[in-house]
Amino acid sequence: MSYEIMPELGYEIEEFNYNTWHIKNWQHLDKSITGPEFEVGGWKWRILLFPFGNNNQDTVSIYLDFVDPKGAPAGWHSCVQFALVLCNSEDPTQFIWHQTHHRFTAEESDWGFTRFYELNKLFYPCENRTRAIIENYSANITAIVRVFKDPTGVLWHNFINYDSKKVTGYVGLKNQGATGYLNSLLQSLYCITSFRKAVYQIPTEDDELIESVPLALQRVFHNLQTSNITVCTTELTKSFGWNSFDTLIYRDVQEFNRVLQDNLETKMKGTKADGALTKLFAGKMKSYIKCINVDYESSRVENYYDIQLNVKGCKTLRDSFKDYIQEEILEGDNKYQTVGYGLQVAKKRIVFESFPPVLHLQLKRFKYDIQKGAIVKINDRFEYPMEIDLEEFLSKDADKSNSHKYLLHGVLVHSGDLHKGHYFALLKPEKDGKWFKFDDDRVIPVTENEVLEYNYGGKNPNNNPNKIGHTLIKHTNAYVLIYIRESNINEVLSPLVSEDVPSHLCKRRLKELISLLEIKKNLTVKVVTTEKFRNHQGFDLANFDDRQYPLSDVQTYSILKSETYGDFKENISLDFNIPSEQIRLWILVNRQNKTIRPDSPIPESCFDIGMEVIHKKFTSRQNEMMLYMEVAEKPIDDKTWFPEENDHKMIFLKYFDPNKQAFAGLGHLYVHDSEKVSDYTHVFCEKMGLPPDTPLKIYEEIKSTMIEKMNLESTFQQLEIQNGDIICLQKDLSEEEYIYTFLYSIILLKHYIYIYIFFFRIREYISSGRFATHLCTDPLRLRFTSAFSTSDTPKSIIKRTTALILSEMLQTANLRPSTHILFYEVLDVELETKKFFKVAWLGSTIREEEIIDIYLQKNAIISDLKEEILKKVSLSSPNSRIRLFEVHHNKINKDYSGTEPIESIQEFATLYAEEIPMDEIVANQYDRIIQICHFKEDPISLHGIPFKFIIKNGEKLIDTKVRLRQRLGMSENDFSKVKISIMPGTLYARPEYLYDENIIISEIKLSSKDYLGLDYVDSIGQVERIRGSEAIYIRN
Repeated sequence: MSYEIMPELGYEIEEFNYNTWHIKNWQHLDKSITGPEFEVGGWKWRILLFPFGNNNQDTVSIYLDFVDPKGAPAGWHSCVQFALVLCNSEDPTQFIWHQTHHRFTAEESDWGFTRFYELNKLFYPCENRTRAIIENYSANITAIVRVFKDPTGVLWHNFINYDSKKVTGYVGLKNQGATGYLNSLLQSLYCITSFRKAVYQIPTEDDELIESVPLALQRVFHNLQTSNITVCTTELTKSFGWNSFDTLIYRDVQEFNRVLQDNLETKMKGTKADGALTKLFAGKMKSYIKCINVDYESSRVENYYDIQLNVKGCKTLRDSFKDYIQEEILEGDNKYQTVGYGLQVAKKRIVFESFPPVLHLQLKRFKYDIQKGAIVKINDRFEYPMEIDLEEFLSKDADKSNSHKYLLHGVLVHSGDLHKGHYFALLKPEKDGKWFKFDDDRVIPVTENEVLEYNYGGKNPNNNPNKIGHTLIKHTNAYVLIYIRESNINEVLSPLVSEDVPSHLCKRRLKELISLLEIKKNLTVKVVTTEKFRNHQGFDLANFDDRQYPLSDVQTYSILKSETYGDFKENISLDFNIPSEQIRLWILVNRQNKTIRPDSPIPESCFDIGMEVIHKKFTSRQNEMMLYMEVAEKPIDDKTWFPEENDHKMIFLKYFDPNKQAFAGLGHLYVHDSEKVSDYTHVFCEKMGLPPDTPLKIYEEIKSTMIEKMNLESTFQQLEIQNGDIICLQKDLSEEEYIYTFLYSIILLKHYIYIYIFFFRIREYISSGRFATHLCTDPLRLRFTSAFSTSDTPKSIIKRTTALILSEMLQTANLRPSTHILFYEVLDVELETKKFFKVAWLGSTIREEEIIDIYLQKNAIISDLKEEILKKVSLSSPNSRIRLFEVHHNKINKDYSGTEPIESIQEFATLYAEEIPMDEIVANQYDRIIQICHFKEDPISLHGIPFKFIIKNGEKLIDTKVRLRQRLGMSENDFSKVKISIMPGTLYARPEYLYDENIIISEIKLSSKDYLGLDYVDSIGQVERIRGSEAIYIRN
């Protein structure tokens, strides 16, 4: 039976047992009773029963209870999966069960089900049962228990007071919003100690921190070495030239790795670290084409820093390597163009000349789906080993004198999909050490099974199907594999010595620690008053630390930790001129749903206790203390100012005024557990200043993304209302529905984000201008942009019409999330008479230099648009001309001559403008202008900015490359990785690569639709920023 009701969890079972407790005289049982003790996993357990409910008389409550929590060793825990079965004592086929799992500790020594089953239903047959569960006031309860082994020590840990450094020897990195990819990469590079040493060798003593990437990276690495707490990466991202908005953008970890290493490689030139990255990460591969029918061969050898391997169609890592070096026959329409022999049938292949000491393998988890017309994630199962010998994939002429056995060192894992996901790293920092999971601010030990099986992806064959009968697909899987050659591992992971660390880093760190010790003498205490709550426009009672929104200006104190509660309260009394006996201070705690609410008052018995002791006792997980100041207007009796009964709860009330589009905090109110919400509606109306019979809509504010309508006929106990819960009130305006709407204002020139939170009538016409009035602007100057539901990023501009209503803008008919997002801009001109364009101006190289905003009368033509562009850019010559073109899916879709009306430009068109190159202006009749596009391996996966390029008559490819590199603005090292091909204009045609540098492109017969393709990784990161996505860049 245990396997039927308790699913396999995949952990090794230490011991299994069960125990049945026969219960008689149910009607005369005490409020809580325990069953007989039984032993599992070396510890004694029992069933804990509340026959008439645990603080709830409607249900039976049953728990599994650890017998002796006080006698347990320090730090004791036991990982248990268990089921509790309540059955008819004479007929065990009539039963009810629930199962769960829990990490039992001395602090959490019982676990189970407060609402196990409705009490009244146990006394008669129901829900397809032929007999009652409780007959003759008797029943059986069986506990079925599995105790699991916990080799890592953190299985099902709640991580309260968890110390990463103490448990693992490593500390985590703070996530700045969407920097999980950055944290995972930094931890993986940090654990390669030879890389860390190379970074330390870059001279940075005289650098400015905010402008020096090497110095900021050295600081991160040094802090990871020396700190006992989570390390911040803000200095590093600022050195990239990023602002807070950049840290909220989701990026690809491997693409960022290339950009970072390119930057570091440049900074290492001429230093002791020069060439270190090439030595560590660079291997060589040879691409060759050999004709079958003629004696012709073309080949080239190039460096690589990572290998991109197919996941689709490959079951294992070895399969992917075999696929990568698979020989391909170029025939039919795909014949190879040779010099002197024309089109020929040829063999094409890639072979490896060498593998580097540290090998990065990127698994191609993302691919363009032709049918869906979008890039999708491939979650197929893909197995990789702890060690692999790669010698079989080397060329015949490669040096094989040393072993090519590689050991798995790290796995960068991606969880989620293309638009929204999370990265974490699984790393083995020492050759014979343990594996750890680096997940932002937390580092935990993991097993080899978690490194391998958990991240293969696909349908886990060991998993049971879900209730619908489908085996669930795992969306968490390996994305980057890091292997180290076994013969180099001692060198690559060699320990650091003090001489490896620049002395100026140690001096900086010492100064910071001294300053930190001074700060640690004090405790920060923030106090929320009723007045501050009354004016708060947002969630909770106040906003303490969410910098996406305006922070609340609450009273803040920096006090000595030794100061007593009595002294602190007296100072509060003096500051606010309120007698101390009329003040009660409530502790605000961080709830699990990420809200901050009052939990319990500080007892007066703490009068002579230090504030640090109180802080550790009540809010040990918080760096600072947050309090709510309750003020009593009049005493309850001669000695008592505040209610003490446990059956009362202190709740907070918010009133939303739809006319003012604003909240008003109405203060707090005590409610009785057993009373209904409807018993208080007249009180609510009174506090809102409304007649007592005014119909209201009443909601509970559960968290920032969830409000729930309250059942007026339920009691506060049934609704599980606790101290500090917030109830939102609103006058019921017939059937018109109100929703939370987030309106994000992006001021592009200043890179600031302002966020407003509103209720709007779902059927309200946006043209009413009420939102414009709130912003003190003309409604005709407002422009709205919708958002992707998966990533909350801008999607498309909402076309303005006079009859547009909010529900149409939000598309609420098909999607009803708890929050809705709109982006808005306040434009400089009225939208009714003007048309707005964003044009990306390209410099002398194919890189966006700036985005130009232009407003034109709707009857203007393209020439007028060009004239406006010329007013905002500088040209190399007074006689220069500019070109305006439209790009669609990274290909030039249309060239504009100048006579076309601007109305011919589609609303969401991506526009580029550039100065026409001089060699194109002076071209002769035999030269040819061709389009050039960028892609990586698959021509469908285009990237970057396409451009026009002159093919000179009679020019060899080797000379064409020189001009092409200059036009792209790429270094020789970067350009060496670019493969040039002829791309037929027909759909899904394969590229014809040009390996022979003596070939003359002008002699190749090309159709008007053919173009040149540049095959390389988009390390420059030129993507369509004006369409909402962001390039990866490091400015400094």
